[in-house]
Amino acid sequence: MVRTSSTEAGRAAGGSVMEQDVTYRARNRALLVAVAGLAMTPALVTPASARTSASSAKSGNTLTVGSGETLELTGTTTVSRLTIAEGGVIAAPEGYRLTLTVNGVETGGKLSELTDGYGGLATAIAAGTYRGTVILTVAVANDVTYSDMSFPIRQALYVDANGVDESKSVPSDVRGGTVTDTGAHDITLLSNGESFNGVYVTGGGSYTLTRPKIAFDGNGRCDFIGYGASVVGTGEGTNLVIDGATIKNEGLVRTAVIADATANVVVKNSTLHCADGSHVPDEYPATGTGDTRYMITVPWMLGLSGNVRTTNLLGASTRATYVNSTISSEKWGALSVDGGSNCTLTAINSHIANTGGQGYGSYAIGSVTEHFLGCTFDVGDYALIHWGASAHYGDSTREAVAELNESLEIGLTASELRKLPVRSTVIDAGRFMVLWYAAGSVAIDGGTQVNTGKTTFMCKAVAGKVTVDGSQGAALNPGNGVIFQLMDTDRPSSVSVTGKPWKTEMLGTYTEPTGSAVKSSTWVTTSAQTTDAAASFTDIDLTGDFYNAVRGGGNANLQGQNLVLDFTRSTVEGVISATTTQHRVSTITIAEYREISEVTNTPSPVVNNGVVVTLGSGSRWTVTGTSYLSALTLAADASVKAPRGRTVTLTVDGTPTALEAGRSYTGALTLTVA
Repeated sequence: MVRTSSTEAGRAAGGSVMEQDVTYRARNRALLVAVAGLAMTPALVTPASARTSASSAKSGNTLTVGSGETLELTGTTTVSRLTIAEGGVIAAPEGYRLTLTVNGVETGGKLSELTDGYGGLATAIAAGTYRGTVILTVAVANDVTYSDMSFPIRQALYVDANGVDESKSVPSDVRGGTVTDTGAHDITLLSNGESFNGVYVTGGGSYTLTRPKIAFDGNGRCDFIGYGASVVGTGEGTNLVIDGATIKNEGLVRTAVIADATANVVVKNSTLHCADGSHVPDEYPATGTGDTRYMITVPWMLGLSGNVRTTNLLGASTRATYVNSTISSEKWGALSVDGGSNCTLTAINSHIANTGGQGYGSYAIGSVTEHFLGCTFDVGDYALIHWGASAHYGDSTREAVAELNESLEIGLTASELRKLPVRSTVIDAGRFMVLWYAAGSVAIDGGTQVNTGKTTFMCKAVAGKVTVDGSQGAALNPGNGVIFQLMDTDRPSSVSVTGKPWKTEMLGTYTEPTGSAVKSSTWVTTSAQTTDAAASFTDIDLTGDFYNAVRGGGNANLQGQNLVLDFTRSTVEGVISATTTQHRVSTITIAEYREISEVTNTPSPVVNNGVVVTLGSGSRWTVTGTSYLSALTLAADASVKAPRGRTVTLTVDGTPTALEAGRSYTGALTLTVA
């Protein structure tokens, strides 16, 4: 987006706030930039063609670049009007990057096309006329490698172990407040160009941002490295604290906060929101790509749409913590962990939301650990998409918060710890609480309340594990009456492509299998296996159904998978059964992306989908409909009942068998309610 007048730039800047001054207390470190307000004559004007042209000129306090010309600036230049004709180029020398601000707003930055052979990495200043306080900052390059690409990151503030490096910063984008080598407070950063960063902290630096206001309008480029993000904390030993921030962005992958490469990033008392961009580049594949170098839209195979997530946690052993904050995205996701390993994501007394009716609260991949204490979720689809992690949802008790504060080096003071109220987690999810695509665990305890529009736990043929302790009031309330659905994956796959910058496109199609499942000769359904999905419930009253629809027999390379359920001092009222599922449509492409995971169940005899149930001490199952199991164990004081006025009967391999406490049953078990 190009602002062509000082009036437009002033409106974008937010009016009176732009009249404030910035106080810079950072030491000069090989400063290349000129002092703001002085006009520096360009050192070099090089026409694009061999013929010398006189149309590119600096006259008085104006600068004009004609069509077909290239103007290279070797120092920061301030003018009152800049005109760049179509086909004109204004640039910085090799090893430097050029940024334009007008009245304190970064503007004019436009990404190259994704198919230009460079992956749309660099920005150029768009043709147009810019009026006002026009500053062209020449800064030392901050090129950051991701995969086989080098991203030319430009930022308002660059901070390393020595403090603020002005030679890599764009001071003219920093308005209001005070900036020092250890922190900045009450600054405002605005951008309506593309892929401009706000604050970049790296190299083992420690920095505190207090009450920053950041508003970026325009596309980013890659949230796997933070190209275009408001705030980035990256690198071993880097500690970044963001306190009292207001960050509101709009644009493709225009992320608010990135934590990367072993950094420790703490956000507290802040509001972060990112809204979708309005225009996806024309050359981007219509179905999207899973190639993370280029991915700027959510993979539709997750059943979602959207093109920006508010945060991302990356790298090895990186930590990101959100305390007493609101983190929301329009769609896609609020909190994400992607492209990393052994990271830790923590949210305490925070509000996590999607405002556009679709999206997830958090995404977990790469053996991440996620803690949610005293949080509220108001999400379009899922509280968690699970690709291999350990996640915990509970209360923000004094003990639990203090333990995390110490172990994760969050840095909350004794006063801050005392002021944090003890809260229970409340989850309101439009579809499911958890969607599993890889093995991993979820623990729910305290007074956590889980309210879902549909199934509570959706597990796609992986070893999902869930533990629920209801002793302090935790409760599950599935909107469709299904607590646990185990089923084959219906996620279409990406397809490899050649001759394009990206390596894959999401062209896959899911087709409903036909015919009956084929019995495996090797799969054991009557006892728990290490690859099974499992759930255990303690001291809780449950109303809802549990289904296992995995076909097995070699389908999707699975011989079989069991659903293993354990209940201790708990009651459950519902159907627990092997089942056959059916989608509402037989084929799912990008046009039907919302049909992913949408199935109906028909309880059916076990084939390769064993259901292994243990009713432990003090537990009771009230069977509300025909249920097919492969194993049932009852403790000495456990019971199986029918609803009032009805009776339940058991057959084992077709033989009527008495239901008795203290016994175990295996085989083809059918419980019928009459």
